[in-house]
Amino acid sequence: MDRLLLGIDTGTTATKAILADPQGRIAAEASAPSRLHSPRPGWAEEDPGKWWENVCTLVPRLIREAGVSKDAIVAVGVSGMVPTLICLDREGIPLRPSIQQNDARATKEIEELQRRLAGTEILERTGSDITQQSIGPKVLWLRRHEPEVMESTVAICGSYDFIVRRLIGGGRPTEANWALESGLYDLRDERWAEDICVASDTELSWLGEVSQPSEVVGEVVNEDSGLAPGTPVVAGSADHVASAFSAGLVEEGDLLVKLGGAGDILFTSADPIVDKRLFLDYHPIPGKYLPNGCMAASGSVIRWFQEELACGTSLEELDREAEAAGIGAGGIVALPYFLGEKTPLNDPQARGTFVGLHLGHQRGHLFRAILEAIAFGFAHHVEVLRELGLEPRRVRVTNGGSRSQVWKQIVADVLGLPLEPVFQHPGSSLGAAFAAGIGVGVFEEWDEIERFVRVEERIEPNEENHLRYRQLYEVYRSLYPALKEQQHRLAAFGVQEEVS
Repeated sequence: MDRLLLGIDTGTTATKAILADPQGRIAAEASAPSRLHSPRPGWAEEDPGKWWENVCTLVPRLIREAGVSKDAIVAVGVSGMVPTLICLDREGIPLRPSIQQNDARATKEIEELQRRLAGTEILERTGSDITQQSIGPKVLWLRRHEPEVMESTVAICGSYDFIVRRLIGGGRPTEANWALESGLYDLRDERWAEDICVASDTELSWLGEVSQPSEVVGEVVNEDSGLAPGTPVVAGSADHVASAFSAGLVEEGDLLVKLGGAGDILFTSADPIVDKRLFLDYHPIPGKYLPNGCMAASGSVIRWFQEELACGTSLEELDREAEAAGIGAGGIVALPYFLGEKTPLNDPQARGTFVGLHLGHQRGHLFRAILEAIAFGFAHHVEVLRELGLEPRRVRVTNGGSRSQVWKQIVADVLGLPLEPVFQHPGSSLGAAFAAGIGVGVFEEWDEIERFVRVEERIEPNEENHLRYRQLYEVYRSLYPALKEQQHRLAAFGVQEEVS
């Protein structure tokens, strides 16, 4: 183990890091918690300083566990949530907590920016419509509500760009997928779009130099990290992109379902697929793309239910209760829009909903309804992909929720597709480590990622269950249009109550 690659992932609930050797073995892995804060309805913030503190804790721990010196690490890659917004001062210090990608505060600014940029082919140029994910509306919100922050801002960046800049002692590296998902980058011209920046009051000088995931952007300078000075650092990758790649999504038609804090679904394509109901990312492999969707809340709804309504009951017990509740949760259908919704609705004012409750329902029925609702959300995305002529060839499933046999079976039954669970998937940190390996020549071909991927026994869909779920899915799809006006009124009411 004379050559190791370090991969770091700044996730919603934890910072994770691994040391990988080129033969396909994980030499060490560790994590440290981080926390999502929601001080007001629809807000989602985190402390970037905590991410850096976690990095400085995790790297020495990994080195000890692997029994190597820090000189054994030949390159570093970082992944993270995208497109998180961090405002930096002249010293590179965050001026406020990050505004996360699933933050839904800038509803008025989204509408305003859509009006300002009407007729400018935003979707075709940036790959996505203006939504709660976009950076521009958040900048407008900050200009109006926290002008003192914006007066001191000299740069903005994403979560993993922030860690990369800390490692290399500054600079302006910005990974391509943060640029693309920001909504400020012109996909066709491959440059920052000046007119979009002007419309959103975003200074061009704040924006960095766009780099590809495996591009070496600097060397370690900050020894607080526990790394040897001079260690090469690559630009890194968006977490969902790195995770999809490290799960083996390399061929056209490969689909990944991520049962994480948010609900990601990614499809490998040979062409850039532009549709307002989806996001578009660059695949780490040059010349390929990842049209994808993200439900704002997935596993985070499960954690909320576990902590707030189930009083800390174990997930194993909740799974047993959900299994006993049966298909359809005794006649309940839920909408999982507890943080608004990103794709395919793009509605930050959507709200979580349970329909069909009666006094015979118990906790397990509610929990089952949540699991099914998230699966229906994935089915909605597959429906969109098929409308665009994209048929899943192979479906893999990862992240914490993939440990739940009940949830995996529900997803397989709802989609009507077999699932290939990836065994002990290190996730985004592995994708970041591999990109670092490509960057310094440890790996020659991208498909060498297969040596790291181990697939468990396939989950086959039950056809009878699938037919029953198709009926429930029709109910699911009818609820949002029927309740949209009421959800928006309640969302506005909630904001008024919070302000008062």
